[in-house]
Amino acid sequence: MPEELLLTFRSPPLPFFIESNRVEYSPGQEHPNRNQLGVFDMLFVNEGALHIGENGREWSLSAGDMLILRPDAWHYSVRPCEDKTVFDWLHFQTMGEWEETEGSQSGTLRGDYYTYAIRLPKRMNLAYLDEAKQLFTKLHEAAQSSSHGAFWDRQQMFLRLMQMLDDGWRNEAARSAVSVAERAAAYLQMNYKTPVSNTMLSEALQLHINYITRCMSEVFDCTPQQYLLFYRLDQAKLLLIKTEWPIAQIAEETGFRQTPHFSRLFAAQTGMPPLKYRKRFTM
Repeated sequence: MPEELLLTFRSPPLPFFIESNRVEYSPGQEHPNRNQLGVFDMLFVNEGALHIGENGREWSLSAGDMLILRPDAWHYSVRPCEDKTVFDWLHFQTMGEWEETEGSQSGTLRGDYYTYAIRLPKRMNLAYLDEAKQLFTKLHEAAQSSSHGAFWDRQQMFLRLMQMLDDGWRNEAARSAVSVAERAAAYLQMNYKTPVSNTMLSEALQLHINYITRCMSEVFDCTPQQYLLFYRLDQAKLLLIKTEWPIAQIAEETGFRQTPHFSRLFAAQTGMPPLKYRKRFTM
């Protein structure tokens, strides 16, 4: 059985809603064939069954199933509907980076301190069926309106749907590496001003440090201590530009015990000492 596929979007920019509608097929009708539609096509089955293929993969979607089709692929009907079938379709797009990988692959897109990796399952059965149906209904209603307020309503509802799918994927035990890495990153960001040892991180997460390190290396491509250093240096960059604090105060504020040590690390990462960095961006 082929592995489940995963779509990853690096954000910002956030994926954005384009249009949506609800369709009803009678027995014998089938989904139209399309090639390189140019937008992501999300299908959500309310009733009946929809049989869809994409570039050699095939799915039979029943009530509660969601599938996201790629903008650059060939989509086609595998066979007609056997019964009355009601489904929602939703088109969305992103101006940012995205990729599709098999579930066991970590992929190349990762979040960092300022960006986030939205991970959506290509196919998923929605456990929160009623909420999903309500969201799709409201999206369709907002999509029919051209008012200023309707634009914001449909974008906000679409992002809520994205969050539901992202959260649902992260709740699966098979994807625990992402959850562990993000919990560790959150702890390090909250405590970067104070000394944070691997032992402290391990105790906070109630997990062995080797496992945490493996998860962070897979998701962020760095160890916990490397992540902490990069985050501290980035906070120092912001303070150098935003404030007139002396270098010693900035070093202390961002968790560095000694100013010379901070200056050496800062220069190694940016290619210039802190004062030169400040002058370059504040002149």
